[in-house]
Amino acid sequence: MPNTTPHQARFTRRGFLTTTGAAAGAAAFAGPLLGAAPARAAAISNGASVPALVIGTGYGGAVAALRLAQAGVPVEMVEMGMSWDTPGADGKIFPKVTSPDQRAYWLRTKTKAPVSNFFGFPIDSNITKYTGVLDAEEFAGITVYQGRGVGGGSLVNGGMAVTPKRERFAGILPSVDANEMYDVYYPRANAGLGVGQIDPVWFESAACYQYARVGRKHAQRSGFAWTFVPDVYDWNYMKAEQAGTVTRSALDGQVMYGNDHGKKSLVQTYLAQAFATGRVNVSTLHRVTNVTPAAGGGYTVAMEQIDTSGNVVATKTVTATKVFFAAGSVGTSKLLVKMKATGALPGLNNEIGKGWGDNGNVMCGRANHMWDATGTLQSTIPCSGIDNWDAGGAFAEVAPLPTGIETYASLYLSITKTTRRAEFSWNAAANKVDLSWQTAWKQDSITMAKTIFDKINSKEGTIYRTDLFGGYKIWQDGLTYHPLGGAVLNKATDNYGRLHGHPGLYVIDGALIPGNTTVNPFVTITALAERNIERIVADDLL
Repeated sequence: MPNTTPHQARFTRRGFLTTTGAAAGAAAFAGPLLGAAPARAAAISNGASVPALVIGTGYGGAVAALRLAQAGVPVEMVEMGMSWDTPGADGKIFPKVTSPDQRAYWLRTKTKAPVSNFFGFPIDSNITKYTGVLDAEEFAGITVYQGRGVGGGSLVNGGMAVTPKRERFAGILPSVDANEMYDVYYPRANAGLGVGQIDPVWFESAACYQYARVGRKHAQRSGFAWTFVPDVYDWNYMKAEQAGTVTRSALDGQVMYGNDHGKKSLVQTYLAQAFATGRVNVSTLHRVTNVTPAAGGGYTVAMEQIDTSGNVVATKTVTATKVFFAAGSVGTSKLLVKMKATGALPGLNNEIGKGWGDNGNVMCGRANHMWDATGTLQSTIPCSGIDNWDAGGAFAEVAPLPTGIETYASLYLSITKTTRRAEFSWNAAANKVDLSWQTAWKQDSITMAKTIFDKINSKEGTIYRTDLFGGYKIWQDGLTYHPLGGAVLNKATDNYGRLHGHPGLYVIDGALIPGNTTVNPFVTITALAERNIERIVADDLL
């Protein structure tokens, strides 16, 4: 039996039972703690031995940390990005979408906005290289947008918290019992995330949602189903923003580079609860580079500590009894593919790196008539969508274009029923991981999205905008906001995220989901993590 430190000794069934009592079954988070931030603690030390190491602080990692801590397990979290809790010189933590600075992008010297042009002119600008909040990671054929910082993707998304329709679930996670997901884990995730929905009465008169009402009119006039979409924004705060009684954030152009006030990111929900247990510590600006079996049991985890310019300032080696990969679909997949190819984790199977998809993301804009003004004040938080999934394979978010001027434009982000799946592979010559995505595959998504927008344009006598994405492009087909897959559940792992060949290693993030969720994915990632960690706590604390 391997030697254990006092911390490791607590990672046992006995410790679980005696330390927590009923804590493992504690109710999920019931309301937001707005303004909460992780408690500051010393970064993990070189040579440390820990019972549980969670790589990443996004949805899966936050769930794992909370539930392990509630079970009495001390947890160390390693986060590549920063803790976003200190205002800059302008008094804001995050910049606006219209004025990105060094805080906006992860180690870039030029911005890379999804809407890269306006009225035909490029709008990307030079910035100082910095560990900013949004990573625009470029692979051959696609740019993958990911959050960087404590809270992961919850910092930079629009907060659209959508549970897939039950009848579609079998096509998303075929090895998972839909009844338990919809009866137990989706409700738990929605409660834990603080999901709510816009007041439909207030919506009808809110100036900041004129663009959404125009989107509704056009959708319904063409015979499409239009629906409100749940979100994790504090809707009472949004009303106060509209009334001018609080500091504006969603109504001040904050979303994809972070939101200072009204959005309930993981920092205000799952992570706030996790840190409140006193059993969770997070080391920011730490990047895991390797995981190998340790001679005495558990795993040796190598990591680099970086500064805000991306320079390595220290290297560390930590021993962990259990390791949870929660670095996001791309981050987790890249680590596992590298470690399988280099022999660091030789027991990983041949499913590692496979099943990656873009959730069918594609964007377009439409030029509306002068009588269909979309408004100079636009909330950055979407609240509605157009559903043509059954007939055309597309669901389209009615998105804002918060420029501060009237654009007479409607912008949309579509999720489509794509079956294209790429694979990550190790490029030894370049010492990096490649992705086999092909931009031409996006034509499937374009064709599906056109089932909505061609019909609307025909009905309204309008045209597509060609000035938003560069080069007279109608479609933004070079990105995804929703990376999924790469370590698919019940293939690369067992049916609860345990990696084959290496007991004590787990995947607990979007890498488990094979490429498409039919809707925005973070509620499904959260619910699946809740399901998996419950089983792991029950069965693996031995």
